[in-house]
Amino acid sequence: MEQLQATADATALTARIAVLIDANRPVAARHLLSAVRRLVPPSAALAELAARVAVGEGRLDQALAELDAAVTQDPEHASLRKCRAELRLQTGDTVGALADAAEAVILDRTDPAAKALLGVLLLEHHRAGDAIACLGEAVAADAANPAYRQGLAAAQEASGDTDAALATLSAGIAAAPWRVDLRNAAILVTVRRRDFTAACQLAEAARVAGVADACSFGLMGHALSSLGRHTDAADAYAEALKLGPDDPYVRHLVAASGILPSAPRAPVEYLRAVFDGYADRFEAHLISLGYRIPGLIHTVLARHPTIVAGDRLGPALDLGCGTGLAAVALSDLPVAPLVGLDVSPRMLQAAAAKQLYAELHEADLMRFLAEDTRRWRLILAADVLIYFGALAELLAAAFDRLEPSGWFVFSLEELLPDHDGRVPGDGDWALQRQGRYAHSIGYVIAAAGNAGFAVRVLERQTVRFEADAPVAGIFVVLERAPDDC
Repeated sequence: MEQLQATADATALTARIAVLIDANRPVAARHLLSAVRRLVPPSAALAELAARVAVGEGRLDQALAELDAAVTQDPEHASLRKCRAELRLQTGDTVGALADAAEAVILDRTDPAAKALLGVLLLEHHRAGDAIACLGEAVAADAANPAYRQGLAAAQEASGDTDAALATLSAGIAAAPWRVDLRNAAILVTVRRRDFTAACQLAEAARVAGVADACSFGLMGHALSSLGRHTDAADAYAEALKLGPDDPYVRHLVAASGILPSAPRAPVEYLRAVFDGYADRFEAHLISLGYRIPGLIHTVLARHPTIVAGDRLGPALDLGCGTGLAAVALSDLPVAPLVGLDVSPRMLQAAAAKQLYAELHEADLMRFLAEDTRRWRLILAADVLIYFGALAELLAAAFDRLEPSGWFVFSLEELLPDHDGRVPGDGDWALQRQGRYAHSIGYVIAAAGNAGFAVRVLERQTVRFEADAPVAGIFVVLERAPDDC
């Protein structure tokens, strides 16, 4: 009778532990778990609870140790395998997670959660077809689970079938119209395939249904801006700011639309998001706009005294290298070794494929210039300073990293008066609606001088063409004095 009572108490206490974990009270759960473990023998259920408690307290190593021991004791327990797969995914061990998730599915083919987890991990390993199969079975088994639908849509989009992805998400929205995550996922698919009209329609439907959030309005603003509806985009960004006032991406978009005072630079999170989404079409788009900066860099460096003398110019640093267009333009000149950095991993993948860089780094340029103590004979920044307003800190950092006689070559967009003669911003620089900064020539000269540079070249140039109109720019070559150590 006492043993039966102890078992009954343990069952009730175990249920209470799960409630405490779900309520984010891991300390209380840990104390109760210790009491239960004194009442009953070890079990898979207790091991899972112990792991969840450890995760709640941030002790991931302890959680993994609990699960490792439990799996060793009971290797054919599907739930343990699934739990360890989730933990391994959380710690970045995707290979181990994939193995555990696959084993969990083999051990229990009726568990849609295990199939969904396996599908997500297969997609992580670029096996979109297998991921679609797993996630499709998960959705079939539990059609009401929105996470399964989002996973399936992501796999379908990764396979190139955006129509199927939208159909999957649309079915989920119809079944659960209050799920803003499903709506945002659908909007994002349309934005990625550049169907901005559909994106606006989906975002407007979310707004009318009363389930739009900051992300919904931010995506709506992006779509409206891409359609040239800048006033409407500004309104959407303003709504996004109300719902997500601390989001740096939203704040920059709002600043770009003229709603907030101009920030001194674009947030790194904003740049990464923009250029990760732009990487696949970046080069083709710029070429279609008549982008001229790489050619201008080639022309000026072909006249560099070192190259004219027949010597190699390097080491060289390409700030914001993107997909490597500057490296392509310089590939017939003796500029080496060339090191590139960018905040966008997808842009860096495209640059790496060109095999023109000795090194590539994913980093914010200000942090890189502060932490990497190498000196460079040449620093390039093609259309990078257009994401900075105030230039003093950047120019000082570049100056410190140049060797004596080193060159800093970069481009800017010129700050011009509006149609009514008013100069935006403070007259030195201003954030334009498209999210790029423009600078006055006088400000650039003064900032360069304050940083210690001599101006070798500063000329007005057309950067590219937009809507068949030239974009006014400034092409600059600064030099650190040869005797400045």
